[in-house]
Amino acid sequence: MFSETVKSLRLQKRLTLRDFCDQAGLDPSNWSKVERGINPPPGDVGVLESLATFFGLTGAEKLAFMDQAALQRGELPPDVADHVLLQKALPAFFRAARGHELTEAEMTNLAEDIRKLHARDHK
Repeated sequence: MFSETVKSLRLQKRLTLRDFCDQAGLDPSNWSKVERGINPPPGDVGVLESLATFFGLTGAEKLAFMDQAALQRGELPPDVADHVLLQKALPAFFRAARGHELTEAEMTNLAEDIRKLHARDHK
């Protein structure tokens, strides 16, 4: 979850909430609510990009950070929402997920199938 991730990243840098907000240009009162999951993560991609840079996130870590923010806001990540093949597959996934809790193996298989789809699109 995004709120837990950003708090953990802040603590790894050994920053108090106030020091972090001063350095990142954020309001401590509002950011405290984000870290506690009361307020949703920022929706502004520029803010998320600057936070990812602040924390030194790149590649897959940065993408996961951005995805967590979207998901905690109750949104699909933009690259997923705009992907035509994934849009077609999501209703079937939602039906399957609503029918029962997916096992770890089923989630792993689903993730692998999505990776294969994505790899095929980029060839």
